[in-house]
Amino acid sequence: MNTMVKVSDIVPAAEAHAPEHGTKVVARDVNVYYGEKRALFDVSLDIPARSVMALIGPSGCGKSTFLRCLNRMNDTIPIARVTGRIEIDGRDIHSADLDVVQLRANVGMVFQKPNPFPKSIYENVAYGPRIHGLARSKSELDGVVESSLRRAGLWEEVKDRLGDSGTGLSGGQQQRLCIARAIAVSPEVILMDEPCSALDPIATAKIEELMDELRENYTIVIVTHSMQQAARVSQRTAFFHLGILVETGPTEKIFTNPSDKKTQDYITGRFG
Repeated sequence: MNTMVKVSDIVPAAEAHAPEHGTKVVARDVNVYYGEKRALFDVSLDIPARSVMALIGPSGCGKSTFLRCLNRMNDTIPIARVTGRIEIDGRDIHSADLDVVQLRANVGMVFQKPNPFPKSIYENVAYGPRIHGLARSKSELDGVVESSLRRAGLWEEVKDRLGDSGTGLSGGQQQRLCIARAIAVSPEVILMDEPCSALDPIATAKIEELMDELRENYTIVIVTHSMQQAARVSQRTAFFHLGILVETGPTEKIFTNPSDKKTQDYITGRFG
């Protein structure tokens, strides 16, 4: 059961209304079916650029299903079917001439459980830029690796052991390595599916701090079960329940003055 979030739990970063960078992602009437089962019902949502959008709601409510629509990860599930329209920067991501591999480079994903490749720290970050042809020389690739690890707040901790295996790092370091790997291919959107659920409080705080820094350059969409985390890191929040988008708005309003009673009940721990 959720503990009630007090106004004092909401840090100043979350008090800002949607940043004035325009809308990055537009979803209209999105439905997802897994075989006969309908998982999402006519979801329409605007996600502003250079901000953090939190998706909250009980388990099985459609948060992760919606997140996976944004980089067409549901395409990898044979029984999944998606209808509706999703645009990123005005471009339909289901367009016949769109390269899905390029889409997934442009819309990076960080999963619940850190999943570094069984390669060196260096190779984990270099892999994407290499296969996408983003570096023309070894020195350029070195620069991308260092820059990505710096942005992920990991460089100082690993710079003397780049040849060591990424799987030998702590859980929190592995998750930051996965973030470095995602940003190495210069995405514009980063999807995070409960990125801190397997981490301790100190590692979680580092990831949250990192999100606050990254939103200056990236659009971040995070699925989280933690009300406090959503309140701390996001500027806008969307509440899902039973596959329906119940309400969305500035995080401060959702947590202090929601429009829908279901949102109020979830946030105050009456269900979920």
